Amino acid sequence: MISKFVRYIGTGGAAAVVDVSGFHVLLNAGLPIAIAASLSWLIAAFVNYHLTSRFVFEQAASRGRFLQFLLGAAVGLSINVGVTLICATLIGIAPLLSKVIGIGTAFVINFFINLLWVFRAPPRDLGPAP
Repeated sequence: MISKFVRYIGTGGAAAVVDVSGFHVLLNAGLPIAIAASLSWLIAAFVNYHLTSRFVFEQAASRGRFLQFLLGAAVGLSINVGVTLICATLIGIAPLLSKVIGIGTAFVINFFINLLWVFRAPPRDLGPAP
């Protein structure tokens, strides 16, 4: 699990760069914080799924697993956007830093969703029951 987590940091880091960069561009284009955060997350989720499938869990990408990934990631999205909004609007932290905090908060939860649900190893056949 440690090896997977370390690789997940790398793929998650790449996706975070996509997310923050996209958020920055969309925010500067005049979109509201919540919409910019959501759209940048969707783009990053696509990148993250493909990187995570290949480099962390070493499984082929599939439509079904991608849908599972998105469902699990929806939890991360709500945490990501919620924390971003709370930090930016209630606490007064700069929106870009707020976004980074939102990403970090959702990161660990997303790892465990992927490990335990999306990419879990199929059960091993231990032979016939006694």
